[in-house]
Amino acid sequence: MKKLIQLTPLLILLLSACNDSTKDEEIKPANGMDAASKFLRAALDGDYKKARTYLVNDSTNNQMFDIYEKDYNNNLPPEDKKAYKTASIRFLKDTHKVNDSTTIVHYSNSYKNKPDSLKVIKMNGEWFIDLNFTFQPKDSIPK
Repeated sequence: MKKLIQLTPLLILLLSACNDSTKDEEIKPANGMDAASKFLRAALDGDYKKARTYLVNDSTNNQMFDIYEKDYNNNLPPEDKKAYKTASIRFLKDTHKVNDSTTIVHYSNSYKNKPDSLKVIKMNGEWFIDLNFTFQPKDSIPK
């Protein structure tokens, strides 16, 4: 019995070491399309906390995103929220890679089916959404 009591802490330690702590961690986007997909899915699902993790962390992006989040939480009817959650993302053919660190992603969703675009940039080896692009002239997009 004494040996069993002495082995219990070791057994607990071994079992806790086997715990998969990566379950709760989100896998980083592999490229611009992956970042856009993860961001859009989180936004459509109303998970703005998760979507924010894919956003360039600067004052302009944060302010714009705060407005989107507040509008979603305070003004969007429940039936629209449900429709967005069940909507699929449609990536359009004119999505293009500008260079190694910038991708312009054109998309719509199956609920509203309204074409839109996102600028995705690579910073410090990770991909992020830059909402500043949304409010700039679209003349940077090749025709």
